Amino acid sequence: MGIKTERIARDKAYFMNPEPKRVKQVICMRHDLNMRRGKQIAQGAHASMSFLCRRLQAQGTMSLSDFSETQQAWLTGSFAKVCCRVNSEEELMEIYEKAVAAGLEVHLITDSGKTEFHGQPTRTCLAIGPDDAAAIDAITGHLQLL
Repeated sequence: MGIKTERIARDKAYFMNPEPKRVKQVICMRHDLNMRRGKQIAQGAHASMSFLCRRLQAQGTMSLSDFSETQQAWLTGSFAKVCCRVNSEEELMEIYEKAVAAGLEVHLITDSGKTEFHGQPTRTCLAIGPDDAAAIDAITGHLQLL
């Protein structure tokens, strides 16, 4: 199926569904590390991009059909992202474990420590999704926005 045909089919399905599914990605950032703002942005970008990069590294190539319908909706839509804060590594890992147990795609980022953290590899953030907003909210809905 060509790109134009895929787009027409996707658009038709979107408009026939009276209530489109809310899809988002949530990035949870450790607030206790007091990272510089630029460092936070870079770490969050690593987390968000891991959704694509890890798959590309494993498969070598990708196409839109390699993704679930929900992920396709996110990739072809608004790329909605929400950034939340956690206050410790323990809280970050608790969110990570809950997301994994719920069957959500989650990417945990460990910084190498070369520019901050005194040379110590440090878990800085994670990204959950993209997936159904309600499924992610069940795990992260209580967190404060960053």
